[in-house]
Amino acid sequence: MLIRLGYEIAIECPQPTPVISLLEIHKDRQADIKRQTRVLTSPSVPSTTYSDLFGNSCRRFTAPAGGFRILYDALVEDSGEPDEVNRLARETPVDRLPPEVLGYLLGSRYCETDHLSGLAWSLFGHLPGGYARVQAIVDYVHNHLSFGYGYARPTRTAAQAHEERVGVCRDFAHLAIAFCRCMNIPARYVNGYLGDIGVPADPAPMDFSAWFEAFLDGKWYTFDARHNTPRIGRIVIARGRDATDVPLLHSFGPHSLSLFKVWTHEQEGSAPLPLGNVDRTADARMLA
Repeated sequence: MLIRLGYEIAIECPQPTPVISLLEIHKDRQADIKRQTRVLTSPSVPSTTYSDLFGNSCRRFTAPAGGFRILYDALVEDSGEPDEVNRLARETPVDRLPPEVLGYLLGSRYCETDHLSGLAWSLFGHLPGGYARVQAIVDYVHNHLSFGYGYARPTRTAAQAHEERVGVCRDFAHLAIAFCRCMNIPARYVNGYLGDIGVPADPAPMDFSAWFEAFLDGKWYTFDARHNTPRIGRIVIARGRDATDVPLLHSFGPHSLSLFKVWTHEQEGSAPLPLGNVDRTADARMLA
């Protein structure tokens, strides 16, 4: 199947401001891009890209004083298959974990394992290990938190989300990640595109999405504590310890957001593996 995706973001800066964006499709999916625009800016400014410590592609530019827009549009091929489920996947003992995943056992800015360790073991320590334990964590977070865009707060941590019982997708991901790490299961934060493919359309405006991956039986498995169901058409942008590592836009100076549009939907003429009623009415802005 083919997925149309992209964004248009506008900010206002009181003065020329260095900006780093993490909005590029992850290198793991670059080969699936069938057509794309350049990353367009208005006014036009030069930019350069580099890879960060986690292998994400970052773009640097200086936004001029006043209004500044960033635009991108692409067509990406996808298998049309939902997230992989392997209920037989086992946990890997810490002493046998690959060195490159050990960092995903540690606490981080938004995932305070020290605050949540006792709670995690009381809730999940008696459960079978492996995929079943991670799914139990996802079930708990999904049921414990109430989702709402009005609950968004950039400083909310996993422990605060648990106490307040509200959040957006990043809060669901942070709490599940923290619980996994408390149980000695490596977990990492992921953001990217996730459209309403194979599910009823969400009437809210499209946004980027956050989920997480847990390391079981030698590979990373996708979990989504907000939706708590396998989904079709995830396109990864970036991965990190938590949202600190993968901000969509990071400015080195003040800015205000004046426009934020995201689109991701099945391109007409290709059929996904159905998970429910499919609504293909999502609109996308075509960029030349």
